[in-house]
Amino acid sequence: MSEMDRFKGWMSAIVTPFKNGGVDEAGFRALVNWQIEQGIQGLVPVGTTGESPTLSHEEHRTVVEICIKETGGRVPVIAGAGSNNTHEAVELARHAEKAGADAVLVVTPYYNKPNQEGMYQHFKAINDAIGIPIIIYNIPPRSVVDMSVETMARLYELKNIVGVKDATGNVARVSLQRHAMGPDFLQLSGEDMTALSCFAAGGHGCISVVSNVAPRQCADLMNAAKQGDYSKALAIQDLLTPLHAGIFTEAGVTGAKYGLSLLGKIEPDVRLPLVPMSDSSKTIVRKAMVHARVING
Repeated sequence: MSEMDRFKGWMSAIVTPFKNGGVDEAGFRALVNWQIEQGIQGLVPVGTTGESPTLSHEEHRTVVEICIKETGGRVPVIAGAGSNNTHEAVELARHAEKAGADAVLVVTPYYNKPNQEGMYQHFKAINDAIGIPIIIYNIPPRSVVDMSVETMARLYELKNIVGVKDATGNVARVSLQRHAMGPDFLQLSGEDMTALSCFAAGGHGCISVVSNVAPRQCADLMNAAKQGDYSKALAIQDLLTPLHAGIFTEAGVTGAKYGLSLLGKIEPDVRLPLVPMSDSSKTIVRKAMVHARVING
């Protein structure tokens, strides 16, 4: 097994539970353990789904530390370390490494709209500051910028850049990136609905929102695909499709937290500017969870 094989599989972009306005540390520990027990193959704390934009720096560090400690090496922890401020991203990445994270996930700088050279220099600065793997998070719908395949190829020449979480929604990118960087460049889908398609095209897994709510089903889908049993994987995809869509009826984290609240795992609390799901969206998520056999009808 190569070093990168441990990052292949279905991983949860795990939510950050809140209670009484603060981080629900006990709830988070329980959620980490449940995810692993259900077969999820990696955890990604303090990403966008972990509500990193509204966590304080102290909370961000605490959540990373709890996740690493509670996981205890059972699955890899890829800590979110993204920012549109390069200095801040470097400091978050350094903390993640010191805390014992297996890798960091770094989003392309949002809002500032850097060009390709700016994105290259941003990731190079983080690469030069730490000694653990870095996964690029390319999500043009949210960050506004789209890292080109050519820029990714330049970054892959650096010692710590190992792959990408691709949330472009363009399955063709998997083939283009495979052609440019080769089959060892780690490609993780950042969009639940197209994860199976990406895997079939040469991808290696998924960093998922939906697996917060359906970790067993998502892990089973990935395991079937790894074994080449695409008929089984497609049958699971058919069960999950309404949930893949329903979770994102509003912000994905609100859908995931509502689903987890139905399972009795956490409170559905989010922080402004997010608000809890509307009743109509809750109905969609509940029905989708029944269809996916996550809860009984």
